Amino acid sequence: MKPVSDTTHCDDLAQALDAFREHGPLIEEWGGELARRLGAGARLLVAGNGGSAAQAQHLTAELVGRYRDDRAPFSALALHADTSSTTAIANDYGVQEVFARQTAAHGRPGDVLLLLSTSGASANLLTAAERARRLGMTVWALTGRAPNPLQLGADEALCVDATVAATVQELHLVAVHMLCEAFDQAAERGETDRTGSTGADGRPGVVGRLVGRARTVGRTTPPAPAVHRKGHP
Repeated sequence: MKPVSDTTHCDDLAQALDAFREHGPLIEEWGGELARRLGAGARLLVAGNGGSAAQAQHLTAELVGRYRDDRAPFSALALHADTSSTTAIANDYGVQEVFARQTAAHGRPGDVLLLLSTSGASANLLTAAERARRLGMTVWALTGRAPNPLQLGADEALCVDATVAATVQELHLVAVHMLCEAFDQAAERGETDRTGSTGADGRPGVVGRLVGRARTVGRTTPPAPAVHRKGHP
């Protein structure tokens, strides 16, 4: 193990943060897309393990509550937060099903499942991603270095280029705050307007259009490894 100085942690973070800046456009895109979907009646499901679970709950709190300024609440659920369901599912079906079964219960076509993992290899998150895609949901992932299994199982992924798990988690928190900022900016532009016409599925028309998009996302052309984005050139 290499010697650790008093500033090694800060040095690792500063180096990774510099490279992380390139993900700004993707996070801004996610924020706008999430605002349009949630504003049209869809919901966000979020999951992670350990410290990533805490960050998942941080994100949902910002959307159901507020990030900076007052605005309407939006539907966002941290799947680990229901401890009774989580422990019951783990006991009856196995730990790998704790998020997948909740995704099947709460998720609908057009909803978004956001998964956080420093390793990108957690079995319960991979199972949830597969279940969500079968339901017609869109799967986004925040992970550590690419390539990793969760990156490959998501529609789009932001992969932090850092070797230390603590640094990855710290930049995931930066991503969460940037996502909330982009979401609120989209809300200020009126992109969360809930007054759209109702589609055939009984939800606002925007959701109906997004359902079709979620079901036809391509999975054949892998992009650059740092940001995995299926269905995009």
